Amino acid sequence: MLGFIPGFTYLGGMDPRIATPRLSSPRTLIPAGSVGIAGEQTGTYPSDSPGGWQIIGRTPVTMYDMSKKQAALLSAGDYVRYVPIAEVEYNRIKALGADYAPSMYEVEVGELRGY
Repeated sequence: MLGFIPGFTYLGGMDPRIATPRLSSPRTLIPAGSVGIAGEQTGTYPSDSPGGWQIIGRTPVTMYDMSKKQAALLSAGDYVRYVPIAEVEYNRIKALGADYAPSMYEVEVGELRGY
C-alpha cells in the first residue's frame, strides 16, 4: 500500500524474526530515504517527515518525484528487495537523484525464492 504521505511504501511479508514495535513517541523529523520497521512491515520515507517507525537503514533512491508522470517509484503489489551498498555507491546514486533508475525486474511470484 502507498500512503500516509505521498510515496510512502508499506511493505508486508518481511521475516517476523525482525519485527519490532513502533516507537512510543514519534520523532519530529525522519530524513527522506529512511527505511523503518513497525510491527511486521517495513516502509521507506519518501520525504522528510515525522514518523514513529524504528529506522534500520536508508536508501539513496528517490522514492517520490512530482515531476515524473508516475510520481511514486513503486506501485501497489510490487516486490522490494533491500540490498546493502558501500558508502561510495550510496553517494553516487544520491548525486543522480531522480535520474537514477534502480534495477527493476518482472518476475512470477513463484520465482521470488532466493531472489
